[in-house]
Amino acid sequence: MPKTYPKISFIIPTLNAAKVLESALVSIDSQDYPKDCVELIVVDAGSNDATLEIARKYGAKIVHNPYKTSEGGKMVGLHEALGDYIVFVDSDNVITYNTWLYEMIEPLEADSTVVCSEPIEYTWRKEDGFITRYCALIGMNDPFVLFLGKYDRMNLLSGKWTEVAHKEVDCGHYLVAEFDTRGVPTVGANGAVFKKEFLQRYSDGDYLFDIDTLARAIADVGSVKIIKVKNGIVHTYCERSITKFLKKQARRVRDFVYNKSVGRRKYSWAGKNDIFGYLKFIIYCVLVFPLFVQTFVGFSRKRDWAWFFHPLACELTLFQYAVGTITSLFKKAEMSREGWSQ
Repeated sequence: MPKTYPKISFIIPTLNAAKVLESALVSIDSQDYPKDCVELIVVDAGSNDATLEIARKYGAKIVHNPYKTSEGGKMVGLHEALGDYIVFVDSDNVITYNTWLYEMIEPLEADSTVVCSEPIEYTWRKEDGFITRYCALIGMNDPFVLFLGKYDRMNLLSGKWTEVAHKEVDCGHYLVAEFDTRGVPTVGANGAVFKKEFLQRYSDGDYLFDIDTLARAIADVGSVKIIKVKNGIVHTYCERSITKFLKKQARRVRDFVYNKSVGRRKYSWAGKNDIFGYLKFIIYCVLVFPLFVQTFVGFSRKRDWAWFFHPLACELTLFQYAVGTITSLFKKAEMSREGWSQ
């Protein structure tokens, strides 16, 4: 362990997250890292459940998020953060072992050329709901990203953590990956650790889109280096609720289209081959059979019945993306957070 420890700021956007927040905060509190070097910032969008009471119980600094969205909350939290490093943790994340934070920080401290570190996988746990397990198996929360190849966690179908072209060096317990104008994966949430100076330099406005900071840096200097630590983090994504899965997919596309239309999403991370990913996704969903082929391939590699959610997950995602895109033509707004809860 180092003789001196850098200051770490955990930024956790919340909105009615009482059902999951305590597990996240307990896992952070259990880290083998000096407590006086860890800052907890809960950026709340107006919770009316026990979220704030739980946050206070663990000594979190509570900040109001007037923008309601997670991306708005991240920027509010960044302005408040005192740490040298920013850790973006969702209220439904759980860290499963106490050396995690040190493992994430150590390679960042050792290499001045890298800008962030991120777990290489979503931790699979037998006791989690089938949707959470499914997302851990494919390494993403949105199966559409599978067809683009831009996921950023280990995917058991491909045996890779991303399909975006990049340079990579294996340093033992972590990888150093360099991305350039060919594209960038969906790096930046669920346990991603950024150097604060990097975020301050490449983020502007009231919203912080983590992947856009990487794309902006690439546009500025040509490439960025990130670290993929060979560990994981739990993301209890929807657990067993198909209704919540539908709602989150709708939010994803509605918010993206709206933020793009108003100029908040300024830096494109689309690749020249993305059209093939779009077409493949649509064809697989129309034919259905290829989705079951993927399901059985996955099941042969990890025997978990959660794989059989894959065809439905893809069909529901295509439906919500189509509805969200059409709706955005007539209603220019982010998806309402009224009644939202984890």
